[in-house]
Amino acid sequence: MSIKTNRKKSGFSFFTVILTALLALAIGGGTAYHLGYLVLKGKKPGKKQMETKAAANTGERKIAYWRAPMNPTEIYDKPGKSAMGMDLVPVYEDAAAGGSDISIDPTTQQNMGIRTAIVQKGPLTHTLRTYGHITYDETRVTRINPKFSGWIERLYIDFKGQPVKKGEPLFTIYSPELITAQQDYLEAYQNNENNPSRSNARMLNTVRLRLLYYDLGESEIKTIEKKNAVLRTLTIRSPFAGVVIEKKAFEGGYVKAGAIVYEIADLSVVWIDVHIYEYELEAVHTGQTAEMTLPYMPGKRYVGKIVYVYPYLQKKTRDVVVRLVFNNPDILLKPDMYANIRIDTSGGEVGIQIPDEAVLRTGERNIVFVTRPGNKFAPREVTLGMPLDNGKIQILTGLAEGETVVTSGQFLIDSESKLREAVSKMMDAKKSGKKAEVAPDPASNFFDDVGDTSKNNPFFEDMK
Repeated sequence: MSIKTNRKKSGFSFFTVILTALLALAIGGGTAYHLGYLVLKGKKPGKKQMETKAAANTGERKIAYWRAPMNPTEIYDKPGKSAMGMDLVPVYEDAAAGGSDISIDPTTQQNMGIRTAIVQKGPLTHTLRTYGHITYDETRVTRINPKFSGWIERLYIDFKGQPVKKGEPLFTIYSPELITAQQDYLEAYQNNENNPSRSNARMLNTVRLRLLYYDLGESEIKTIEKKNAVLRTLTIRSPFAGVVIEKKAFEGGYVKAGAIVYEIADLSVVWIDVHIYEYELEAVHTGQTAEMTLPYMPGKRYVGKIVYVYPYLQKKTRDVVVRLVFNNPDILLKPDMYANIRIDTSGGEVGIQIPDEAVLRTGERNIVFVTRPGNKFAPREVTLGMPLDNGKIQILTGLAEGETVVTSGQFLIDSESKLREAVSKMMDAKKSGKKAEVAPDPASNFFDDVGDTSKNNPFFEDMK
């Protein structure tokens, strides 16, 4: 065991002496130390690195640190090879310093795909896109409910959806109450005919109004006068035109006074109930122009205005309903249809705006990168306003008209700024004498590979 150990130590010492002599004869000084480190590591410095180090020694530009070209987080304090075997890239102090400004040469900007846009001031055009459904105009819906009880003898309108005209017969009904009212009217009519007087005329008019209050038409009253007889059944007519949306009448059925027999809606005008979220409520008010399109009628657009904003939220959907009114002469707009709605909420206001893609949202802050002279970029915190059309967003504070912001590649710039901030803190800690965390030394693996023998050798103790 002792013989093997002595041979190993002897061989290693011989290797150390030969290598040290070659390095001393070749270069000498601190450069010999650096090249010796690279030779021991099995890596050779590139020609560009030698030229860069020579330029730095002449005082042209001072190198702050070295980093890997493919991994900006891989930082070294000396030139050499990266973990991928590529030459390290120098980062100069004038590029690393300078506060929050980030300096990037034009070639790198092109490789990063950086695009920019000019901050503009213009109209704040914001179109709210939402959905709505068509419903009945509640002011044009009526219910037919007789003011007397009776039995329905015949139905003229016998299914829902059937259109009716004003004055068109709905059903005939037999009612003992109507029989009594007709008898009273016929008696008053005959008295006034046989003995015309002011009192008889007043009585006739009173009984006539009673029949009219029962919703009898003028034609039925004239029939009673013409026949001079009581009608067994009377016809109830529609008070206005529309479509039957509810029917509870059946032939032979008994109807109580006040019971709903028909429900009729006029569809010549319809409402559109539009749903918007709570945070959009501030931008919506009555009088705004709205545009409606229907999926089953591509290309056809309806233009209307907001006439009412409901003062409460829907309990289940947690949204606010806004009412639009549209004329529907051809009955193309049918209740319960869904519609696509666009509401213009701009209101003619003017403000600062930039492309929305230029904003980096961190959750707590909103950051944009502004271009500076000398291929530099500076982060700027901004206050956002409302989103605008064409992929833009309003800026309340932080930018001025005419400045240039980065719209593509800002994530890479942000990574670079954070990297340089970390390196700047590392350099400040180094100058102040405090211990700072740095990237792993590429030579650390070398000492692990050599073994415990290297730890007892003064040469390697110096290199550590």
